[in-house]
Amino acid sequence: MALTAQVKDELARVPLEKVSARKAEIAATLRFAGGLHIVSGRIVIEAELDTAAAARRLRGFIAETYGLGSEIIVVSGGGLKKGNRYVVRVVKEGEALARQTGLLDHRGRPVRGLPPQVVGGAIEDTVAAWRGAFLAHGSLTEPGRSSALEVTSPGPEAALALVGAARRLGIGAKSREVRGVDRVVIRDGDAIANLLTRLGAHESVLAWEEKRTRREVRGTANRLANFDDANLRRSARAAVAAGARVARAFEILGEDLPEHLREAGELRLANREASLEELGKLADPPLTKDAVAGRIRRLLATADKRAEELGIPDTEAGISQELLDDE
Repeated sequence: MALTAQVKDELARVPLEKVSARKAEIAATLRFAGGLHIVSGRIVIEAELDTAAAARRLRGFIAETYGLGSEIIVVSGGGLKKGNRYVVRVVKEGEALARQTGLLDHRGRPVRGLPPQVVGGAIEDTVAAWRGAFLAHGSLTEPGRSSALEVTSPGPEAALALVGAARRLGIGAKSREVRGVDRVVIRDGDAIANLLTRLGAHESVLAWEEKRTRREVRGTANRLANFDDANLRRSARAAVAAGARVARAFEILGEDLPEHLREAGELRLANREASLEELGKLADPPLTKDAVAGRIRRLLATADKRAEELGIPDTEAGISQELLDDE
């Protein structure tokens, strides 16, 4: 769970100035991490989080956005929950916060999904809601066959609302029930990287992508061990490296990319071990080896130029000599 802790630590430090985005993050965090309780006839809100940073962020946002007080209670781990848990509790003004965040409707009834103002808000609000949900009950597993980004949901309505929010961001997520617990799951590696980038976990994305690439290269290296031809082995390793650079190029450029360059890059990503000649035959219409190489070269050059303008790591950051060495 080291990756999960790293992502949550980074997300808890993402600055958020827009008031509507803060409200969306607060509402989603409370919805996925807590609940409404009646204590002595009074509504009390409790949100249980697994990191102190997330708890401090929630408490600070509640005070700055709504001017309401809260307290943090540390619960020592035990049983299945080994680490400490941090409960943000709003007692005196619990009902006021529940109404202002949309956890209660105008008739005083609990909202089972996400509040309407969050569901129909701006894209920045949608991103903030996903950040709050992940801080509340999210997890990220190591890259591999069963790698996934998951958020445990308090119910099917909240899960479907989060799936819809992901769809607004152009990310495919699915809702499923496992042993009576609703979960929102993203399994596609590119979609996971895309979402983490949107949420602001840039350092975690690079760490996750490096582990992902390392695993792919290891698998490729194992297959290459049976090759007798050294030239074929070098060619396959170069193809894997090119695939890693192309993946990084797509991350840098996003949608701002000519279609013919995008198609060449997608061919490389879909066929990471194929030679340039084989990629040309797979293109529609077919291309020459030189044409494919030229397009991929222009794709990488465009991404490197954009990275330089933005002051971020270029496509070479996607691959290193260490990743290419036989292990």
